[in-house]
Amino acid sequence: MFQFAKAPRYLLLSALLTTSLSAVANNATSLPDIGTTAASTLTIDKEIKYGDMYMQMMRASRPMINDPVLSEYIQDLGHKLVANADGVKTPFNFFLIQNYEINAFALFGGNIGVHSGLFLHAKTESELASVIAHEIAHVTQRHLARTLEDQAKKNPATMAALIGSLLLVVAAPEAGMAALHTTTAVSMQGMLNHTRSNEKEADRIGIATLAKAGFNPQAMPHFFGRLAEQYRYTTQLPAMLLSHPLPESRITDSRMRANNYPKVKLPPSERYLLAKSRIVARNIGFSKTSALNWFNAELKKATPTQRQELNYGKGLVYLDSGQYAKAQQLLLPLISAEPNNLFYIDAMTDLDLYKKQSDKAIARLEKALQYQPESSVLQLNLANVLLEAKHYQQSLNILTRYSYQHPNDINGWALLAQNYAKQNQRAGELAAMGELAALRAQWKLAISNYTQAAQQATLGSLDQARYDARLDQLRVQQAQFEALRTSF
Repeated sequence: MFQFAKAPRYLLLSALLTTSLSAVANNATSLPDIGTTAASTLTIDKEIKYGDMYMQMMRASRPMINDPVLSEYIQDLGHKLVANADGVKTPFNFFLIQNYEINAFALFGGNIGVHSGLFLHAKTESELASVIAHEIAHVTQRHLARTLEDQAKKNPATMAALIGSLLLVVAAPEAGMAALHTTTAVSMQGMLNHTRSNEKEADRIGIATLAKAGFNPQAMPHFFGRLAEQYRYTTQLPAMLLSHPLPESRITDSRMRANNYPKVKLPPSERYLLAKSRIVARNIGFSKTSALNWFNAELKKATPTQRQELNYGKGLVYLDSGQYAKAQQLLLPLISAEPNNLFYIDAMTDLDLYKKQSDKAIARLEKALQYQPESSVLQLNLANVLLEAKHYQQSLNILTRYSYQHPNDINGWALLAQNYAKQNQRAGELAAMGELAALRAQWKLAISNYTQAAQQATLGSLDQARYDARLDQLRVQQAQFEALRTSF
């Protein structure tokens, strides 16, 4: 699939954004009746709006993985857990960050980020799911909102400074950290101490969600225990252990709670192993040589059932390094055995494009869409292949519909901008670029692009009217964004 330039790597400050502070209800797994506990500080509606704002800032400043195949995987996994969680009051959105650090974090409004490095350390899908279930519990228990309520009772001025600094952390981590240290150091220390004494609540609720969703509840204590042992004698802890400390008492507690559920033995998840291979090949920061060495080492100790997923990843490395014959030798048997597997279809589409065989790719994608018409992976791949084959109008039809249905997907707008550019339709290109800027809260750029698009459009045309209407919407959204950002 098409790829975008990657932003610089960074260390996410999730200790500040995933604060899990609440009184532990020892046995209940449902959401406590917190009622007005957080309502006066942060209503559900406002929390969702803050979450939307955070995501816009994240898109502008973080190396997010905009890979449709991986995005579909992490969204499916996350929503399977949400469907089995109690106390869900917000929509949920799951996304991936390219970062070698082991970490996951929950933002306002049900936005949950997962570092690509987590895939290297989670041995099974249940272990990955256990981390995500833990973060879902942070959201359903409204830990951050309840933390702010607690701070407001102690010192309203401190809470206001904290909110401003947290927003700054998302936009500019170094400046945000400086603000936290200079204005709220004492308060933050108390909050983090509170966090460390209450992570068990997210563990308890997360394990219940994990079991209800059909995953292995023992995966959480297994993963935590292995991490704790691995980093027991090091002073350089991964970000996850800084924000989610693992004292022996917490691991023991999670193990005891997991023992209350029936033992589950699950076969290896093919989709998880394929996602892991794709991340190692493309989204972990490895060089091509390092990635090949990783796959070769894993293949030596792999069971026969795991070899196909590793060969898929190895095939991607060959594909991306221009060794098409070697890539085809590995990928062709895979798609022949599973012609409807989206991981394999996406890889073979790339190979077809590199070999200038767009007709073959179009036929494969159109056939697959008959069985999975709503697949984002297939729709975007087909639009991209049609674009490369200079079937501009067919590609445009798909992308126009797709962007309407998925307005927050950067992939659709980026391809739409490319389509208009190749047709020398400057107004359409500017409008699509304006949407990309708006998704990143780059309001001046978005408004400038749409202003130019309106000027380029034929006077009195439907396009000009549409661009002018969108300009009005963008100005309103900009005002709302600034009002929310400065509301504390």
